[in-house]
Amino acid sequence: MLRLVKVSKEYERQYKDMLDEWKRSGEKIIPFSIRRDYSDFDELVRRFEEDEKGINIGNFVPSITFLGYDDERDIVVGAVNIRPNLNEKLRYNGGHIGDGVRPSERRKGYATEMIRLALQFCKNELGLNRVMMVCLKENIGSAKAIINNGGILEREVLDENRNIDQVYWIDL
Repeated sequence: MLRLVKVSKEYERQYKDMLDEWKRSGEKIIPFSIRRDYSDFDELVRRFEEDEKGINIGNFVPSITFLGYDDERDIVVGAVNIRPNLNEKLRYNGGHIGDGVRPSERRKGYATEMIRLALQFCKNELGLNRVMMVCLKENIGSAKAIINNGGILEREVLDENRNIDQVYWIDL
């Protein structure tokens, strides 16, 4: 069974295993929030807690990061980052939820399920009634996971790297 859990000492081994795999793959780690040094795991946990409270976040907005944890396999399959409020940049092409699945666990339905759980959190815990999500146009798997959760394509925009991003809205 997949569930969303916060980054904590309890999941240190599984977290490090996921990031080590991602680094070996050479792929960009998504969501951005988990691209951090984890050599001092207690410090890492503290930083995630500060992100939620809006402490030392500079130009970013407060955010909550969850790991997609598969209980049966004792593995972290990915992560979601939830931003309850959007600044101007996030309203353009960032959105409320960013998600990513580690390379070995893709095409197994984990992204769809992590997004479903994140949307439940947004509705039940944050009181949001509409959520924006964004993915690269070329990332068909991500687009499918968003659409599977009710995502409606609103527009396409160029990001800072001249890639085409698709902007979806999901009514909760």
